[in-house]
Amino acid sequence: MGGPSAQRLRLSLGGVIVALLATGSLVEPALAQRVVPKIGSICPMGYVDTLDGKCSTLGLMSYTVQPTNGQPCPEGWMNVGGGYCRRK
Repeated sequence: MGGPSAQRLRLSLGGVIVALLATGSLVEPALAQRVVPKIGSICPMGYVDTLDGKCSTLGLMSYTVQPTNGQPCPEGWMNVGGGYCRRK
């Protein structure tokens, strides 16, 4: 597998990977998290304070959460306290 078509394939895949990495650093998707930073004095609903500045689901569930940043939760999300919104 060392012909010209293989080299073109490797180059195009390398370009795709570079493009994905570049766009990934610009957009932060909301992902399911089992551990989140503790923003305020309480943890979001469904999370337990681990007493080290983090909140954890203890591995039982994975929720898609994002910080509220003092703003109302977007449509399709609900406020779960602790400074977080969770996807419905």
